[in-house]
Amino acid sequence: MDKQTTLAFVLIGLILISWLYINSPEPVPVNPSKADSSIVAEKNDTIIAPSSEKKSEVIEQQIVKSDIPEKIYTVETEKARFEITSKGGKLRRVFLKEFKTWYYSEYPDSVYYRREVQLINSKFDGGELDVVFVTKNGELVNSSALDFSPPSEKSPYILAAGDSLEFVLSADLSQGGELKRTLKFKGDLYEIGFSVEITGMGSYLSGGSYDLVWANGLNFVEKNTVDEANYSSASVYSGEEQIIIDASGDEAVSKEAAGKIDWVGIKTKYFGMIMSPDKPDADGGAYLSGNRTESPTLGPREYYTARLKVPFQGKDYQKDNFSIYIGPLQYDLLSSYEKSYEVIYDFGSFFGLKFITRPISEYILLPLFTFLHRFIPNYGWVIIIFSIIIKLILTPLTKQSYTSIKKMQLLQPKMKELKEKYKDDPAKQQKELMGLYSTYGVSPFGGCLPMLLQMPILIALFTFFNVAVEIRNEPFVWWITNLAAPDVIFRLPFAIPLFGIQIISGTALLLGVSMFLQQKMTTTDPSQKALVYIMPVMLTILFMTFPAGLNIYYLMFNFLSYGQQLYINKRNDGTELVPVEKSKRKSGGFMQRMMEMAEQQKHAQKNPPKKKKKF
Repeated sequence: MDKQTTLAFVLIGLILISWLYINSPEPVPVNPSKADSSIVAEKNDTIIAPSSEKKSEVIEQQIVKSDIPEKIYTVETEKARFEITSKGGKLRRVFLKEFKTWYYSEYPDSVYYRREVQLINSKFDGGELDVVFVTKNGELVNSSALDFSPPSEKSPYILAAGDSLEFVLSADLSQGGELKRTLKFKGDLYEIGFSVEITGMGSYLSGGSYDLVWANGLNFVEKNTVDEANYSSASVYSGEEQIIIDASGDEAVSKEAAGKIDWVGIKTKYFGMIMSPDKPDADGGAYLSGNRTESPTLGPREYYTARLKVPFQGKDYQKDNFSIYIGPLQYDLLSSYEKSYEVIYDFGSFFGLKFITRPISEYILLPLFTFLHRFIPNYGWVIIIFSIIIKLILTPLTKQSYTSIKKMQLLQPKMKELKEKYKDDPAKQQKELMGLYSTYGVSPFGGCLPMLLQMPILIALFTFFNVAVEIRNEPFVWWITNLAAPDVIFRLPFAIPLFGIQIISGTALLLGVSMFLQQKMTTTDPSQKALVYIMPVMLTILFMTFPAGLNIYYLMFNFLSYGQQLYINKRNDGTELVPVEKSKRKSGGFMQRMMEMAEQQKHAQKNPPKKKKKF
């Protein structure tokens, strides 16, 4: 969670407490370029040593690169467009056909490949799938330096749903060995098969293992690079336990796991790569590393490397099979592969309390959201209907809260008389107020508990709308062109102090109006009238940077709450102040006990015990 979001939650919490108090009795802007993050200076070739060897023990001698020209082959499925290079025999670029770049509307249809999200560009930043091992004479072999021959010169390959293709690439190794890499594509899946075949190297490999390495993570593809970096991470899933690294700080981070590895994964905000062995081995392992960089033009970037340690049997022929998922982080889609891929889906958390937000999002919010979209194509209207349903579910809680608030309003004249009568004796005033609440059966915190019980749902909604790829680049109406980003209607020439915000959001302004109406209706104490204006203004500023979809939800929820409160206030629902029978009055409430303790302490201070005289 970034600093601005943390500040937002802290201030929202303080404002909520203030609101409850009022209704109780007394007591780095970044300018990202309009191109993918792949449009940066090319890096120098790097050598990645296997996790099973120490660098000092390896002679860093890479096989000499040849001058054979690079050849590019294309495989196009219904889901993606893959480019394969003969240099290293790996994926060179991967474009997701169902997801557009954030700037796609600014380029004509003729520039086809620039309009689709590009998750991998091995020439620059974002994805390098290499096989790395060390020979017994200390030679480091990295498949990225090898020239691979394809099965044929045919290209492109077009696959429809139900079609499949095995693309085999082979390269000669020293000592007469051979390395084969096979990519297996299916026309309607984001997951591809991948196999490694090593021939004639049984007596040459050192360490009893080789590494399958995914280096340099994934391309950053969102306009808000700060937000995308905050949601980026790498993880290992082993034995139903997920180990996560997050390079959000200034220092590089790393973690290692040993034994059977179900998968390793790298994710950004909306997309991910997951690599899993078909047959996890007890002698296997994994290693994750990551670091964060800052660019004056592109903003923050987080680069992760994930390695799978694969045991080598020392035979002249060995083949290992893997699966690689490259695509969107959609919970239902990830679950459909039945390999626990959905664990990588981050429902978000509130100060680390995932056990609160994840079950609510996973079993209530997401299924309901997905169900509604089956019948309503526009996600904006889905969010509106969604907010109405959530409001109906919470109606029993909010009704109790509003009824309690109404009773407190009816009690205001009597409270005012007591305050005036005992204005010179605060302790007596509080004691009499407690007695007043007991007499009429009014709880000072009657409106608080329902509000607090709603907080886990509201927090889960906040995190859910921040990670749902379903609303990415989805328009609604008028100026709202992307429900997953702030709906900017104006940019300020300066940053608002404390908040650091330079944009004006249309939905945030409407949200502020709804908050003002609520505050004006529920605040009756003249001494608290200033907060009717202060609180909506502060919250409006905070919500300026929130996704438009989230603001629409809160806007609808607030107007529905306003209507509910208006209905309760105007109708004759029998809510009146009637003294409760003495036998049914509650005694010993928390506030009353606190007041009694304060009064006893005050009395003890005024009348300290007399010291005994010593004889």
